[in-house]
Amino acid sequence: MQIIREFKIMRRPNMKWLFKTACLLIIAGTLFIFAMGYLSASSYTNRLPDQRPNAMPYVALEVEKREMEGQQQQQQQQHVKLQLSPLNQLKKDWHDHAAMKADVERVGFGEQGKRAANNDESTRELERKMSLENGFNAYVSDMISVNRSLPDLRYEGCRTKEYLVKLPTVSIVIPYHNEHFSVLMRSVHSLINRSPPELLKEIILIDDFSDRKYLFKQLDEYVGENFRKVHIFHLPQRTGLIGARMAGARKASGDVLIFLDSHVEANYNWLPPLLEPIALNKRTAVCPFIDVIDHSNFEYRAQDEGARGAFDWEFYYKRLPLLPEDLLDRTKPFRSPIMAGGLFAISREFFFELGGYDEGLDIWGGEQYELSFKIWMCGGELLDAPCSRVGHIYRGPRNSQPSPRKGDYLHRNYKRVAEVWMDDYKQFLYEHGQGIYETIDAGDLTEQKRIREKLHCKSFKWFMEQIAFDLIKVYPPVEPSDYAYGAIQSIGAPSLCVDTLGRSRHAQIGLYRCHDDIRRPQRNQNWALSWHRDLRLRRKKDCLDVQERFKNAPVWLWDCHLQGGNQFWSYDREHNWLVHGENNDNSNKRCLEASPSDRKLYVNICREGNRNMQWKFGVTNATALNHFWDLVPKLR
Repeated sequence: MQIIREFKIMRRPNMKWLFKTACLLIIAGTLFIFAMGYLSASSYTNRLPDQRPNAMPYVALEVEKREMEGQQQQQQQQHVKLQLSPLNQLKKDWHDHAAMKADVERVGFGEQGKRAANNDESTRELERKMSLENGFNAYVSDMISVNRSLPDLRYEGCRTKEYLVKLPTVSIVIPYHNEHFSVLMRSVHSLINRSPPELLKEIILIDDFSDRKYLFKQLDEYVGENFRKVHIFHLPQRTGLIGARMAGARKASGDVLIFLDSHVEANYNWLPPLLEPIALNKRTAVCPFIDVIDHSNFEYRAQDEGARGAFDWEFYYKRLPLLPEDLLDRTKPFRSPIMAGGLFAISREFFFELGGYDEGLDIWGGEQYELSFKIWMCGGELLDAPCSRVGHIYRGPRNSQPSPRKGDYLHRNYKRVAEVWMDDYKQFLYEHGQGIYETIDAGDLTEQKRIREKLHCKSFKWFMEQIAFDLIKVYPPVEPSDYAYGAIQSIGAPSLCVDTLGRSRHAQIGLYRCHDDIRRPQRNQNWALSWHRDLRLRRKKDCLDVQERFKNAPVWLWDCHLQGGNQFWSYDREHNWLVHGENNDNSNKRCLEASPSDRKLYVNICREGNRNMQWKFGVTNATALNHFWDLVPKLR
């Protein structure tokens, strides 16, 4: 008994020592985690590559940094709330509410997706130079945090919508060639910050033979220091977008592949809406809504409220109106014939079952049509998910880029797609090519045709009748006659006609002395009121565009967009008016008006008796004009 008492007496100090040691270890570990979290949260703009001599760093609030670092446990607790779906599968709220709350409180240059401007006049020339090198305002990009906050543009129902608890893992593939550093890293930061970590397996960056120095050691080091799940692969030669995507897909290990461009920003809870349809049916591909990041000031805004993808017979990407059933629940994914191409999710298994991309397609062009046709015709479906939104920079004016290939790779790509997938409909594409396809060799198509046969894919006629059933109505392969064409002559000043004044697109047009033959005038005066209900240079894609509604609104020559709106025109034969817009209310009609004194054109409220608002075409098609308004409600 004495021995036992002595042993117990000796053990008490040891237990105290162990307890103290454990507490010190816990405190030290906690301090280490906070320190590492603080370092990893540092904004990239504090470590900007030396591209801009006076970069303005973004400094995050310390409280915000700590909140962002400590949210994972809270997020997991929020995800405990589960709901039983009609399919007997558990659902939950995937939102990271704490991170979203922290973002709402952020202030700073470009925060909340607001437009940003450089007010330093001494750097204006450098700003212009960097913009032309990239097709967007890279100077301003370097002044904005790479993990900035964005506006939540989703439908209200998306903000409370729940998704399956069990969703597949994701590999994101981002090819890039000479992408600007801050734009590329902002893409990656947004994906890391707004993707549930349990779903995001990896981000694969494929460098398609860039030659900008900061995209090598500097990029590799930055990624290595800041991201555990991001991997960079440098290709030994230029392959183009299609080849780079295939290289990334082969290296991916996630259940789902998500292909993105290198100049994007993911919005809140963007990932679960893309994944749930694939979890329910692996032969589904899903596209997010694509918002616009303005190339000049990085303002983040909505593009529109959704449309179905399509094409015309020159293979320009077009859009079709949503169907009535698509409007019943604006949070529900809807079917779309054609993907825009740059941003989509697809099961890795299904992607390779389809043969991936046709690797005979070179650089870029036609790949979205090929994959869309394969998905639909070979047993899959293609959806757009309104609750998933990703911003994308549509490039603006840019210095001419050297072609990566000799020869016309674009139309060779189109011909490969047409020969394999479009059956007899390919003739419409060739006819619109005006002879360009006759001399193009599409190359060996054996493997692609073998895939189509192996998968028992349906005919292109089936695709046009069952999936893109309204495409021919909106984009007919044989275009209807123009409603009117030739010169547009002022009745108030008969010697003057509407003229481009030798200017190219994105310039104001005016009046000039009429050509001798107003039925067949020279190109500057040869206009058409086309079946698209726009006023364009005849057989061209340059349209009259009115961008303001104030008095004396100027008239611009702009790219035809086929969406009506500011390019919709009609001809009122009773008054000889050229009416802008679809408003049929006489009190608010706006008419094209000549200003003979300064030879300018304006749009103003129509006034009877004003001869400067009266116009005569070289040729009018009375039969077509009698039915001008017949299809307008169906198309708009």
